[in-house]
Amino acid sequence: MPYLFTSESVSEGHPDKVADQISDALVDNFLAWDPQSKIACETLVTTGQVVLAGEVKSRTYIDVQQIARDVIAQIGYTKSDYMFEAKSCGVLSAIHEQSADINQGVERAKKEDQGAGDQGMMFGYATNETSNYMPLALDMSHFLLRELSAIRKEGKLMKYLRPDAKSQVTIEYSDDNKPVRIDTIVISTQHDDFASEKAMQDQIRKDVINILIPRVMKSYPEYKRLFNNKIKYHINPTGKFVIGGPHGDTGLTGRKIIVDTYGGKGAHGGGAFSGKDPSKVDRSAAYATRHIAKNLVAAGVCSEVLVQVSYAIGVAKPMGIYINTYGTANVGMSDGEIAKMVESVFDMRPYFIEQRLKLRQPMYSECAAYGHMGRESRVVSKQFRSADGKTKTMKVELFTWEKLDHVAKVKKAFKIK
Repeated sequence: MPYLFTSESVSEGHPDKVADQISDALVDNFLAWDPQSKIACETLVTTGQVVLAGEVKSRTYIDVQQIARDVIAQIGYTKSDYMFEAKSCGVLSAIHEQSADINQGVERAKKEDQGAGDQGMMFGYATNETSNYMPLALDMSHFLLRELSAIRKEGKLMKYLRPDAKSQVTIEYSDDNKPVRIDTIVISTQHDDFASEKAMQDQIRKDVINILIPRVMKSYPEYKRLFNNKIKYHINPTGKFVIGGPHGDTGLTGRKIIVDTYGGKGAHGGGAFSGKDPSKVDRSAAYATRHIAKNLVAAGVCSEVLVQVSYAIGVAKPMGIYINTYGTANVGMSDGEIAKMVESVFDMRPYFIEQRLKLRQPMYSECAAYGHMGRESRVVSKQFRSADGKTKTMKVELFTWEKLDHVAKVKKAFKIK
């Protein structure tokens, strides 16, 4: 029987995402000047205030206040009307040195013996229902908000838009788990005040359907067929949404972990990503399991797969690797046998994950909004300024875990031609 599945996304101006982006900007700036930095930084944002806290071990010093303000300005909180503005908000730092007790479990005489920065389990997922091997409902939810953000920053249409926004997409699937159509789209966007609430709702609904949706369809041609005139639209369903961002809700690092990953498909181990250097397996192993899952599906081992890895703090070798192909395996092997083969192809010790995916680059700010998975791997030029005014320009490879660079190795291991 056909069924419905729903995922949501939030914009870069959502308060939790503001916090994530500040935390990851701190990570990038520490890594830019000292790639061996150990970082665990949390951010809280509320009306007119930013609070930074966490533990750091680094040979560099960065201007955390200015970095936070730069992120806030880049997102678009640049007007006093928002009650949270880049130049005037208070920034309080309570960052201190990392615990030596934790550090001794991570650093080793031999780099390859580096222990996991924490215990826990991490999950990666991939499906062939989209070209980037992501669940469709989440992918479309992200895309809607990226386009809405682009419209806001262009400043030519929908000039009333403010930074905070949320989306939700419900997809109808057939009996054989294939997406058939879009059932419902929900968009809630912060906006300037209108003279009339009805005029506001009518205008935003009209603009979403006549401006945003056509842009998404044009940019997302492979799924144009899923759009139809029967889609149920809920546009700003609560009515007025003038008060938003950190003034409307307090934001905290790590509160959007399902948005960051697979939109409720597969599973999640519970650990957030933003604000952490790659010695924290919450982050690095989640990227590594996505890398495995995507390469398995791309190689034709299966059509859909969930990969789990688990660690003990201070121990390099994982406790185990688990594979679930949901009955879609094409290689005549059980999921347990596939897991053993995966173990032989991908070294999941933390040091080797860092090396394989080049995770000690300042590559994390770009992850902190619109999902860490399903993005395009590319090389960009980034500039960093130290606290004493020095500047550094670096070539940085982003989203390395999205590369299909192990397909040939996987095919060889599984004897796929």
